[in-house]
Amino acid sequence: MSSNVFSLIRAKYNSLSESQKGIADYVLKHGDKVMLSSLSDLAYANNVSETTVIRFIHKLNYDSYQVFRVHIAQELSKNTSEAIYDDVTKYDGVEDIMKKVLQATVESLKSSANIINVHQLEKMIEQIMKAKKILIIGVGATAAIAYDFQHKLLKLGFDVSYSDDPHIINIRCLNLTIKDLLIAISHSGESREVLDGVEFAKKQRCPVACITSYPNSNLAKHASCTILSSSHETKYRSDAMTSRIIQLTIIDMIYVSIAIKMGDKAIDNVNRSRLAVAKNKT
Repeated sequence: MSSNVFSLIRAKYNSLSESQKGIADYVLKHGDKVMLSSLSDLAYANNVSETTVIRFIHKLNYDSYQVFRVHIAQELSKNTSEAIYDDVTKYDGVEDIMKKVLQATVESLKSSANIINVHQLEKMIEQIMKAKKILIIGVGATAAIAYDFQHKLLKLGFDVSYSDDPHIINIRCLNLTIKDLLIAISHSGESREVLDGVEFAKKQRCPVACITSYPNSNLAKHASCTILSSSHETKYRSDAMTSRIIQLTIIDMIYVSIAIKMGDKAIDNVNRSRLAVAKNKT
């Protein structure tokens, strides 16, 4: 499939329905907004249903809204001097890139204090501490975040597992109960594999908590607890670089908060974990 999404829209414009033409006009005019919008955001901006948006991207031969957004970003990137990271250009040397990436990361971490809702953070901590069993899911780059979360909770003694395999996610979510907790992590909040798992978990009445960057995403809509991991996303960070760092920081916040609440029991569990790991070291 050609990544020239704007040319594709123009070529197929006459075959679109009136509501789809409205979406097409919006995309052509506000591509910079669309590439940062969730599926529900785009539907809301055009006063149509999410189903209408899905039918629109299907008319363009896209099966995934995420791929559609990536192609918009790629097309827009051809008309700018910016490259892989915000404010970084093709003329920058390694030292300039180092400074700009560090500065962008620091600013993102500072801004996270304004977007992370402390009440939602407290709620997730409470849900974790009372859950009989915890499952953490994430796919792609987010899988590493889910794994790190599992590692920290394991050290504290929780019955926790993680998965990034779509088939395993569905099976494990199908076996969750009302006493368990599903933690879903997705930068966009629209990852199909994650949403499928959430759907299975909710059918079992299992509580769902999530970490995402988009408050109006489908993931956030289905979660009883949502922690936001980004307030700003640059045009060409396909793997949401600073969002990933903020997600790791959120995990540390939760880990430290739970450890303090557990008191001596947390210290004992962490020490036992260290001794277990020490057996693998010479």
